[in-house]
Amino acid sequence: MERENKSLVKEFIFTGFSSSPDLQVPLFVFFSFMYLTILAGNIIIVVTIRRDSSLHTPMYFFLAVLSSLETCYTFTIIPNMLANLLRDKATISFVGCATQMCMFLGFGCTDCLLLTVMGYDRYVSICKPLHYPVLMNQGLCTKLVVFSASTGFLFSILETIIIFTLPFCGPNKIHHFFCDMAPLLELACGRNYIGEIVIFLICFLVVFCSFFLILLSYLLILNTILKIPTTDGKRKAFSTCASHLIVVVVHFGCASIIYLRPQSRYTLNGDMFISVTYTLVTPLLNPVVYSLRNKDVQVALKKSLGRSTCARKM
Repeated sequence: MERENKSLVKEFIFTGFSSSPDLQVPLFVFFSFMYLTILAGNIIIVVTIRRDSSLHTPMYFFLAVLSSLETCYTFTIIPNMLANLLRDKATISFVGCATQMCMFLGFGCTDCLLLTVMGYDRYVSICKPLHYPVLMNQGLCTKLVVFSASTGFLFSILETIIIFTLPFCGPNKIHHFFCDMAPLLELACGRNYIGEIVIFLICFLVVFCSFFLILLSYLLILNTILKIPTTDGKRKAFSTCASHLIVVVVHFGCASIIYLRPQSRYTLNGDMFISVTYTLVTPLLNPVVYSLRNKDVQVALKKSLGRSTCARKM
């Protein structure tokens, strides 16, 4: 008998928050507030950078792209999650699940690669300041963003194809609040060992190698900062990196726990908490950290608010 490759499952049921029905409405209110804050914060950063000519530099160009990515990243998961919190039965179609996972992984991989590019930008800015305008020109910055996005989505499409060509012939309850790789691999009726190795290698490349390159950039930056004679100069040089470093630690910390561990160590409660962190807290962290710690962004925001106030008075 030929092996049946068709999936019999037509839809999946999310059981992520079903164990706490009394908390679903409070969670809906809390997550809705966080989601609106994420949207508002990231959109404000993009608009501020776009409107203020003093922020038209590679660092803020990458920050604007990162904020746009965070907005798209949360859009693939949070609205559906909020709707499911108010439903008796949280379902998603087979095609819808594949689309959600592909988009989520695509934006997530692009995030990791872009954070690596931002680390390289900080390295060039601090370690090679005289060559910075030439090395980080607008053409190269655009190419780096395009490379990050195209590579990220190429990886996500490959991972999605590997997972959704597996046979899903029985259980259809996903112990999560969105379509992620680990819970879907648990539901599959068969295994594709080569495919799973490919997925692990992609995760290793995107998460570990990206983090290693960022770490290398910061070791070189630290070496340069230590050579600066004045304390004020050291503080100023490090302050340009602090915001990026905070976002990197949280983002890669969560990603490594989820995607660089054996599938057998998948746990619902632990993974739910970490998943909430990187789908809600990390995107929220980006505008908060960059607006609170970055003086240039603070000044630009005040100027923008000042112009808005003057416009209303007129």
